[in-house]
Amino acid sequence: MAIKAALPKYELYFYKAVLASALLWSTRRIFEASASNVDRKAFRSSVKPGWYYLGRKMDTADGEWAMWIWTFRAHIAFALCGHVLFAKLCSMLAPQHRSLASMAYGLAAVWTSMGWTYVTLVLSHCVLLYSISLVKIRRLCLVAGFCTLATFKCEPFVSWQVRRPARSTAFGSFRGHALQVTSHFFYAQANKSDLSRKAREMWDINVQAVTHLALILAVDILFHFLYVLTIPGDLKLLRHLSDWALVGVAYFNLVYDWAKAAVMFGVINTVSRLDHLDPPKPPKCITALYVFAETHFDRGINDWLCKYVYDRLGGKHDDVLAELLATLCTYAVTVLWLGPSKPVLVWAFFNCFGLNCELWAAKFFSMEPFASFEHAMSEAMSRRIRAVVCIFNFWSIVLYNTLLLNSLDFAKLLAKRLLLKGFPITTAVVMFVTYCLIQVIKERERRRALTDDPDLLPPATSDGAPAGASTAPPSDSGTAAPAVAQPVADPGKQKAE
Repeated sequence: MAIKAALPKYELYFYKAVLASALLWSTRRIFEASASNVDRKAFRSSVKPGWYYLGRKMDTADGEWAMWIWTFRAHIAFALCGHVLFAKLCSMLAPQHRSLASMAYGLAAVWTSMGWTYVTLVLSHCVLLYSISLVKIRRLCLVAGFCTLATFKCEPFVSWQVRRPARSTAFGSFRGHALQVTSHFFYAQANKSDLSRKAREMWDINVQAVTHLALILAVDILFHFLYVLTIPGDLKLLRHLSDWALVGVAYFNLVYDWAKAAVMFGVINTVSRLDHLDPPKPPKCITALYVFAETHFDRGINDWLCKYVYDRLGGKHDDVLAELLATLCTYAVTVLWLGPSKPVLVWAFFNCFGLNCELWAAKFFSMEPFASFEHAMSEAMSRRIRAVVCIFNFWSIVLYNTLLLNSLDFAKLLAKRLLLKGFPITTAVVMFVTYCLIQVIKERERRRALTDDPDLLPPATSDGAPAGASTAPPSDSGTAAPAVAQPVADPGKQKAE
């Protein structure tokens, strides 16, 4: 089925209405649970006084968000503003040396805010990797990279970060943001001589910066009314929550995780665009994904994994054994990056299984008689059937990532409530709302694909019919009428489902 398969407008409006009603009802349940349990003993450590003007307590369970937005706010603002001014000055005076100047300023900013330990730790790994790369042996470079990556989860780095809990998360995030920006194409972009800008590029950069600021304010305001980060840590309260509140907490946790990443990566990407760089796109929200083949969080890391591990070992991804080897190696590197632990290992195992299961299901349903059935039905009906199948994928992705973001106990409680205790009413209602969500996501992807590449939409003739469509009655002879020549579409421009 091509991405151009459309549904009637009234059907899409119905899906959006159902989805909006479900989100509002779930939000109301979460608000009631947050307001009635604000004085619980389990909430005292994370629910603290918030903004004076709102007059409510605020959910501060996420230490990383509090650290970046509140604790290191002045350091980050000073470093980024200084970087913009310093980079602009270097671009005007010595554009051929701006990469070295940016490196010097970055080291100075890290040293000022974090100390010599961070600078020495980063530089030692960079010097080690550069020295090994001079040998020009690919396997040796790969092993060295994995070993240096593993050292961040070993002694003495673990003990050093534990002794500095306020900075341990900062260093982990610092590594992630560094890989996000300094990808394989960074060197060529940092040393290009043409520093001219496109039309309205500065306007787009300003809009992007204001959007991130508005997102930060919106998240902080919502934390005064919805304690979606603290509630998953109280299992006694979770057992007494309604089904709608429990499902909503899981959903909003994933949305918040995307919002946090969008802000952290987005600020760096905005500054990178000011430096005449072309950074990777912002991360995708987990709740906007319904197939394991597209499940990724960090686009920079995802592009690197696909280029050097997944695509290199999997080839065209049509062979079962090759796909199994590619997914195992890909998630092995991911586990090493995130740090081996029980939740990470369980998350990697289920995601690896889901990715391979999609290939098995695709091969199974491509056989007869299923292929003939789909070929005989309309594209709209095929889209509806595929959306029904994607419901199970969607909730598998949600459960696996809930396990990683929250806890194994919360994921197990959510699965039991959906499949056992809530069966059949809650299960059927949630699955129908999920079906509506998937159709809304598919429609947004369809419109975006047609906007990016109008060639996907078949051109219309003078009478309004699609080009190539014959209006003459079918011929009884054995010779078919010549068809109108169609432009050959690039298969990379169509979305494989």
